[in-house]
Amino acid sequence: MLQRFYPDVYVDSAYNIPYEELYAGGRRGIIFDIDNTLVPHGAPADGRSKALIRRLQGIGFRVMMLSNNREPRVKTFCDAVGCLYIHKANKPFPESYQKAMKRMKTGPDTTLFVGDQLFTDVWGAKKVGILTYLVQPIHPREEIQIVIKRFFEKIVLYFYKKERGRS
Repeated sequence: MLQRFYPDVYVDSAYNIPYEELYAGGRRGIIFDIDNTLVPHGAPADGRSKALIRRLQGIGFRVMMLSNNREPRVKTFCDAVGCLYIHKANKPFPESYQKAMKRMKTGPDTTLFVGDQLFTDVWGAKKVGILTYLVQPIHPREEIQIVIKRFFEKIVLYFYKKERGRS
């Protein structure tokens, strides 16, 4: 039952994913969450996030941000990094993931998702068959509803790591 929330890959940071290898393997689109995936919650785009998006676009990836946040937050970030976005995405519902792939002209087999939350980011992407990368949150400061979800995420991650022989 918990497996539906398991990421395909669990890494420490969105900045340490082997994107060149993924592109060589046929991936062409990347959907990112923003807050606590690329920058701390509510923070503006920084040099590191801008450089990552430029690097990915230079490789040949189409990049899309998918956020449950409101448009002013998402648009400001995406204008700064230079990529497409969908705001108020209603993750984990599949419609926004499908819309993102349609806009990038990719499919589940050529897209990957990178996010920091199991019950929104990962679960939603898995529902539509996208390769999922879960990253550790960048910063411990979070909204109260996310703090509550993190408690349950710890339980799921405990079993995920146990099944994969990691502690």
